[in-house]
Amino acid sequence: MLAVLAVLIFFMFRNSRKRQADARELQAKVQPGAKVMTNFGVFGTILSIDEDENQVLLETSPGTVLTVHRQTVARVVEPVAADESAESVGGEPEFGERVADEHTETPSTTDETPDTKKSDD
Repeated sequence: MLAVLAVLIFFMFRNSRKRQADARELQAKVQPGAKVMTNFGVFGTILSIDEDENQVLLETSPGTVLTVHRQTVARVVEPVAADESAESVGGEPEFGERVADEHTETPSTTDETPDTKKSDD
């Protein structure tokens, strides 16, 4: 029984240290100019950080600046590099992608029949 309790306490301290390390890493990344996401899902760029008041000026769109608490910054958004190798394959289309068949004619862009709604009456 004591061994199970000791293992439980060990994992509690381990998880606490992991969370503290993650928080320190996030705070190190939070710098002016970084693109971030807040806890409530707003994306923006950090303009300045006020250490004394724990406030961050966040520009969400050109001309729109929000003042938020520093702890609401959930994560730093890093740009995703486009996977060039997937585009160069060319043999297989992506799932759900429509590909015109070379052997069949493509329908014309103008439709000669008018759009009519059929009623269920």
